[in-house]
Amino acid sequence: MYLECDCSQISIEEWERKMKGNRPINYDWLVKKIKKHLPELYEGLCLKYYNPYQDKCRSNKRYYILVHSAIECRY
Repeated sequence: MYLECDCSQISIEEWERKMKGNRPINYDWLVKKIKKHLPELYEGLCLKYYNPYQDKCRSNKRYYILVHSAIECRY
């Protein structure tokens, strides 16, 4: 598991291509997976706190798509 990009790093056309065929994913399961495999991302995005967009997270055959508020903590 690795971070390929975020939505600010790609065009809308590429974003739409990556989003094809997506379906809902369990947010808690995805956050646990990120915490295990990408602990720096977990900390950087403050995923231990409430995410008002958690019901928007998706997945498809190739990607896990985490949706969050883009407010990063600084420590």
